[in-house]
Amino acid sequence: MRTLLNIIWLVLAGFWLFLSYFAVGVVLCILIITIPWGIASFRVGLYSLWPFGRTVVSKPTAGVWSFLGNVIWVILAGWWLAIEHIVTGILLCLTIIGIPLGIANFKLVPVSLMPLGKDIVSTRGGAFDQAMAQRGA
Repeated sequence: MRTLLNIIWLVLAGFWLFLSYFAVGVVLCILIITIPWGIASFRVGLYSLWPFGRTVVSKPTAGVWSFLGNVIWVILAGWWLAIEHIVTGILLCLTIIGIPLGIANFKLVPVSLMPLGKDIVSTRGGAFDQAMAQRGA
């Protein structure tokens, strides 16, 4: 079911959201001082490309620097990426098949506003997934 949702997501919203995050990441990496935000943009962009089967968790080591970095992120790019998720979520919720995708878009709003201090982890718990997690993949 996750694969089917991811494929539908990719066609209807994921690819375009990924392009937005990628464009932000490129611009932020061009400016040397904003490279950490560019990397965060690429990380969240990959998550927005294929979100089902993964979730966002807070890093236990995130502190005041992550908070300050997120404040700068909101000023640089977070606000319009969050608006993009909200508009896309509303449009997807207009159809019955799009409701789960719209809800997923709304769940991406907090991470689009505050990507620093967050990790993206798999929600799968099978033996293969645990072995891959132990190998570091």
